[in-house]
Amino acid sequence: MGRLFGTDGVRGVANADLTAELALGLSVAAAHVLAEVGTFEGHRPTAVVGRDPRASGEFLEAAVVAGLASAGVDVLRVGVLPTPAVAYLTGALGADLGVMLSASHNAMPDNGVKFFARGGHKLADELEDRIESIYEEHRTGAPWQRPTGAGVGRVSSYDEGFDRYVAHLIGVLPNRLDGLKIVLDEAHGAAARVSPEAFARAGAEIITLGAEPDGLNINDGCGSTHLGLLRAAVVEHGADLGIAHDGDADRCLAVDHTGAEVDGDQILAVLALAMRDRDALRGDTVVATVMSNLGFKLAMEAQGVSLVQTAVGDRYVLESMKEHGYALGGEQSGHVIILDHATTGDGTLTGLMLAARVAATGRSLRELAGVMERLPQVLINVPDVDKSRVSTSAELAAAVTEAERQLGATGRVLLRSSGTEPLVRVMVEAADIEQARAVAGRLADVVKSALG
Repeated sequence: MGRLFGTDGVRGVANADLTAELALGLSVAAAHVLAEVGTFEGHRPTAVVGRDPRASGEFLEAAVVAGLASAGVDVLRVGVLPTPAVAYLTGALGADLGVMLSASHNAMPDNGVKFFARGGHKLADELEDRIESIYEEHRTGAPWQRPTGAGVGRVSSYDEGFDRYVAHLIGVLPNRLDGLKIVLDEAHGAAARVSPEAFARAGAEIITLGAEPDGLNINDGCGSTHLGLLRAAVVEHGADLGIAHDGDADRCLAVDHTGAEVDGDQILAVLALAMRDRDALRGDTVVATVMSNLGFKLAMEAQGVSLVQTAVGDRYVLESMKEHGYALGGEQSGHVIILDHATTGDGTLTGLMLAARVAATGRSLRELAGVMERLPQVLINVPDVDKSRVSTSAELAAAVTEAERQLGATGRVLLRSSGTEPLVRVMVEAADIEQARAVAGRLADVVKSALG
């Protein structure tokens, strides 16, 4: 059996790859690892369970709750809330673990199970491996030790979760949003109620899109993966800016008043300077991945902000932030982590902070985002090659060295093996798009010949 956990929990087509049986079994295993059931006599562990609006989340939530309660864990069901809300409530309520049912920006047929440890933190690889090992051990025949009688977990709804999370968001804002008109695209997802409520309480005039989830329309032509509707609505309504979330609202992208996209790198740049100005950017450092646009790095250098780069994935950004005590990090995709106020990427919080900067400065988002210039970026996927030899091929290394010489200080080359497919990703940035395309094409040819 291949590893169940991917980069962000266990995902697959609901009721095909991700079945009720799998969700139940993983939850029992997670209870043993994260809640340490049966370890402390008299201890009643607690779990917070939430989901996005997908129809499949209804039966998967039932399976997760059943698994946890059968293992002796008391369950607080918080209903449809964003992933960062479940993480926040797990910490705020002192729960032993949290569980979120969502496939984020994936299409509706998919779903996923994501676990949080005490404090609302994502799991390290070793914890995921322990959960998977225990699950597999019992799936193949070893019986669970199950409590009976008063030892089984109790299940209740925690209806205060919505207000508590919104109050948290409003409470950490540096200033109000009065005078701003903002369009919000909620992707018919988990933030359909939370985000409009938070922005309205903060003083903004809001127009909402994608805020009527029916269980089937999540991410369907809307949200952070489909910005067309948001662009048009911002221009039509004469709004100051637009904010887009994905299905579980752990990411945020934006558009300025002209309808132009403001991506995760630009959002990070705006927030980095905002936090520095109020002495909240510890070490005057921001953390991003190697996929961040070179323009972001150049802009931070020009502003005296240091940049730490990690492997691709918000979990690696978070690990670096926690290890070194940095306050801000994120990805080009819009996962932004403000560690003083959230343990994971929080799209609603990010959007609020971005709007707060616009309100505080009186400058447009277009002007603020102009602190960085996005250099042209070309990405070519080269399939059916031996991706394991990317770092050892002398021919490929020589080609990369020559490409970097041609590009100079205003260009960059990145070769990366896919984590799930037999392909190599060739990414080239340059000040000139035609040069980026030419260099990327040549490198892609070398990858084919050297690794094919």
